[in-house]
Amino acid sequence: MARILVSACLLGVECRYKGDSCPCQKILELGNSHILIPVCPEQAGGLPTPRTPSERVGDKVMMRDGTDVTAEYRKGAETALYLAKTLKADFAILKANSPSCGKGTIYDGTFSGGKCEGNGVSAEMLINNGIPVYTEDEIDLIGQL
Repeated sequence: MARILVSACLLGVECRYKGDSCPCQKILELGNSHILIPVCPEQAGGLPTPRTPSERVGDKVMMRDGTDVTAEYRKGAETALYLAKTLKADFAILKANSPSCGKGTIYDGTFSGGKCEGNGVSAEMLINNGIPVYTEDEIDLIGQL
């Protein structure tokens, strides 16, 4: 039985920037035989829901209106890492493309829908601390669960 840190929005929690969720049936089914640990780094960092969209711009995270929310994203990432370590998560499944949770590809900082290579703040912190990260698009790559 794996212990899996999961973006709360993928579990149906309405915590995305626009106040909705994006439940993933494959992840919900993992809850039948594994322990799912929900986390929303943006909320854990103190940001409200709904909130102005944000994207990574270099090492910073900026809202569309120009507000720098890097500190909130770092605080949320630290909370996600704390949960992963304290609850002994084997790995994480995080929301693809997110400025917090995206892995491999994130929105490019232009707020035009374009994407670029990179990781979200939380995904990056988890990876840098030895916690494997997958997105909902990579569930089939996880192997034997």
